[in-house]
Amino acid sequence: MLLHLLLLLLLCLTSSLKASVHEYRSGRFMTKGNAFVFHGGSEGIYSSSPTDNFTSDSDSVSFIRFEKIKFRRSEEVLNRSSLPIHAVVFEVEDRENIGGSAYGGQRAVCCTSDLAKLGVCSHGEIIHHPSAKDSGWPQVFGVSLPENELYATLPTRSIQITRTGMYNLYFIHCDSDLKDLVVEGKTIWKNPSGYLPGRMAPLMYFYGFMSLAFVLLGVFWFSQCARFWREVLPLQNCLTLVITLGMCEMALWYFDYAEFNETGVRPTVITVWAVTFGSIKRTCARIIILMVSMGYGVVRPTLGGFTSKVVMLGVTFFAASEVLELMENVGAVSDFSGKARLFLVLPVAVLDAFFIIWIFKSLSATFKKLQARRLLVKLDIYRKFTNALAVAILVSVGWICYELYFKSKDVYNEHWQNAWIIPAFWQLLSFSLLTVICSLWAPSQNSTRYAFSGSAGDTTGEFEKDDYTLTLIKPSPIPSQEVKKLSESRPLQVDEEESEEDLEEDKRE
Repeated sequence: MLLHLLLLLLLCLTSSLKASVHEYRSGRFMTKGNAFVFHGGSEGIYSSSPTDNFTSDSDSVSFIRFEKIKFRRSEEVLNRSSLPIHAVVFEVEDRENIGGSAYGGQRAVCCTSDLAKLGVCSHGEIIHHPSAKDSGWPQVFGVSLPENELYATLPTRSIQITRTGMYNLYFIHCDSDLKDLVVEGKTIWKNPSGYLPGRMAPLMYFYGFMSLAFVLLGVFWFSQCARFWREVLPLQNCLTLVITLGMCEMALWYFDYAEFNETGVRPTVITVWAVTFGSIKRTCARIIILMVSMGYGVVRPTLGGFTSKVVMLGVTFFAASEVLELMENVGAVSDFSGKARLFLVLPVAVLDAFFIIWIFKSLSATFKKLQARRLLVKLDIYRKFTNALAVAILVSVGWICYELYFKSKDVYNEHWQNAWIIPAFWQLLSFSLLTVICSLWAPSQNSTRYAFSGSAGDTTGEFEKDDYTLTLIKPSPIPSQEVKKLSESRPLQVDEEESEEDLEEDKRE
């Protein structure tokens, strides 16, 4: 708790005071059809009330502002003037208003000679048509490079957003002599409530809520640990670690989004720490679930020969998860997800599947051993644990199907206002599963009933013999009378010990 509060205070004192959203550093244009295009950004922006005296200094106004946008060409084409370089801003619903074709042919962004003959546009200009909802959109404006000028600067300009939507900015030119053109400068995008992109804005409040939820879970868990500190098991110490990591992760995410919203700059240091804490938490949670499934601390004191394999799987998962989250979050200010994420998701998905298979195979083996020794209390808690895991996996599979459907139907991010629900759901699901596990293994005066006891019916040696040792015993062809007596007496003795152990466990309950 103290670490959590200190972390919140430290982050409040280290806020940045800079303000920008999309920065361009020698960005190069790409060939798209008959045009040269540079993507300047895509964000969901909520509308603000239109005002006659619009200024970008107002706190409650949505706008896109162009600042110090410069275009630089190569010195090889310095001795000639250029066609205009345009900035094109449009709402995603108006995407069909950009470009055109002559006689139903191939669609072009730049005005072709055939379209110029029809009088639709001027040669070298960007083809665009007024929006049916607002005749002032799309916004198209630009600047030309005069002869013997290396740079051209786009005049500072602010565009007020009066209609909620997903807005796209592209810099486009139609001059083949400017194929080596680069763009520098920045554009500032703002919502009425701050600089957070529209898709990310609800996540700030969500992570604030999740931070509070983890604090409440931590208060309950730490109070139980303090109250029954003599009864705390190693497994419960592992859950304490996961709860602490969760509190730190949620706090870091909240302040990452809060600072981004306040300044317009994605705080790299806070984002990296949030990603790292999250990756460590997810890795530890999976390892703990696997260890519990294998019976660690309950029916066996150690993992034995599986320790190195579990550690190797955990390290591999952490590395894959960390790379994926860093690529997706660090420096990300746009509402448009990159294609690189698709290649990074695959290793994480494969490792997750491996975890699930290993967990349920281990649970099956643990169930058989508990049933064979009639450890009813432990069997009951493992049954509840298995049911919780099964429900979580079924819900996860269903949500993955919904996520794939959602993304397949939302190619142009038109449903950006609901996109925040997808990452939020996974946080809620993992928190719910953690809460269930904490309720099953909460420290109490009867915690020892779940622990490894080392009795005759609960020993690692017996478990190992079941799997390996019995095959090494060579049976005698003619058993002696002593062997018969011993074989008749041993099951009775074990049954008496197991029944006494079950009675003791029932009394503790």
